[in-house]
Amino acid sequence: MIASGALKLDRIDLRILCHLQQNSRITNVVLADAVGLSPSPCLIRVKRLEKAGYISGYGAHIQLEKLSDVQVVFTEVTLSDHRREDFAKFESYIRNVDEIIECHLVSGGYDYLLKFVTRNVVHYQSIIENLLEQHLRIEKYFSYIVIKSPFIKNHYPLEKFINT
Repeated sequence: MIASGALKLDRIDLRILCHLQQNSRITNVVLADAVGLSPSPCLIRVKRLEKAGYISGYGAHIQLEKLSDVQVVFTEVTLSDHRREDFAKFESYIRNVDEIIECHLVSGGYDYLLKFVTRNVVHYQSIIENLLEQHLRIEKYFSYIVIKSPFIKNHYPLEKFINT
């Protein structure tokens, strides 16, 4: 079992989370059968997991390539100063840049790893140039253009993280 505050998760809760992250459209009846519960207790558990924040939302995985040409770019960003307010200003600004879909504060040779999804390299470059004009104290950045993504997993291996 794992604990987070007052809520303790058991193996059934973990199995519910595993199934929902792989198919959030699964019906409660099918989910209940898959985890070995009757529908009513299963639904109660799902609602409890939602309320406790273990389930933060539901959504569809979109194949962007079917809609338009897409360019994914990973960017390492180093800030010139490392004061708390510099990090806060940077994070606050980039949170509102729609093309930045991930932001990670990391340790090592740079401060942030960003993931951009743009129409093309020219579009990406215009976003970077705009960021540089915002006085966010960006000292340097390195861009990594994604050529191919052999796979992208949209689920976490929950059972590997939990000691049961």
